[in-house]
Amino acid sequence: MKRPLPLVIGHYTTLIVLALLCVLPILIIFATSLRQQVQIFAEPLNFIFMPTLENYRAVLEEDKLDRYLWNSLFVGVVSTVITLVLGCMAAYGLARFRFPGRQAVAYTTLLLRTVPLAVLAIPVFMIWNQWQLVNSLWGLVLLYVAVNLPFTIWLLYGFVLQVPVELEEAAAIDGCGPIRIFTKVLLPLMAPGLAAASIFTFRIAWNEFILALVLTDRSTRTLPVAASLFITDLGVDWGKVMAIASLIAIPPLIFTFVAARQIISGLTAGAVKG
Repeated sequence: MKRPLPLVIGHYTTLIVLALLCVLPILIIFATSLRQQVQIFAEPLNFIFMPTLENYRAVLEEDKLDRYLWNSLFVGVVSTVITLVLGCMAAYGLARFRFPGRQAVAYTTLLLRTVPLAVLAIPVFMIWNQWQLVNSLWGLVLLYVAVNLPFTIWLLYGFVLQVPVELEEAAAIDGCGPIRIFTKVLLPLMAPGLAAASIFTFRIAWNEFILALVLTDRSTRTLPVAASLFITDLGVDWGKVMAIASLIAIPPLIFTFVAARQIISGLTAGAVKG
């Protein structure tokens, strides 16, 4: 049935407005990074200006920027891999094995994810200080694994439930052991969920600021913490802040665009059926 014209116009107008709300901040960040400090504070604001790469040159020439980039990549990639491995096994155990409190454990994992990260800053610092994990990249990795694991388990739990048990039984009859069934039968069917979980996990570990600020020093800073170095007592160098913000945004954006179809499939197919 053909929809009424006003409904079609309203539908696409809403989509355009939502798209602009998502894209506009990114465009503002990129445009500001191409302005000089004088142009940023010029009144009235002039939308026609001579772009410059001076802010990017100054940011890229900063000492230890390559180290901060390596720190972010290490923390993001390692925590994502560990979270996916543990999340897959935990989700499989919750979905396939029957034990008292199974549903309570499944829902508790989701509730743990609702705790704001800022609330954890002081308790985590005290515990990590006793364990000598402060100013350590492995301390950040362990923290982000703990933060991202509940959501990963919840997302993959739905995917495991949607895989028919008969497939695993057929593989077992053909002589496959538990590990081979898990790796050869289950994991390929969970590919959309793994892609979606990896993207959300990596983005949180890559972009997180508060806990990284509290738990790192000069040698273990990540890129978001390095961006705060341009906020000084003399003021905020907005051009450099926006330049490093643009560089920080590039890897997650590329990762998201490449796996866009997997994300959509993961969000629609990974819902838990009650």
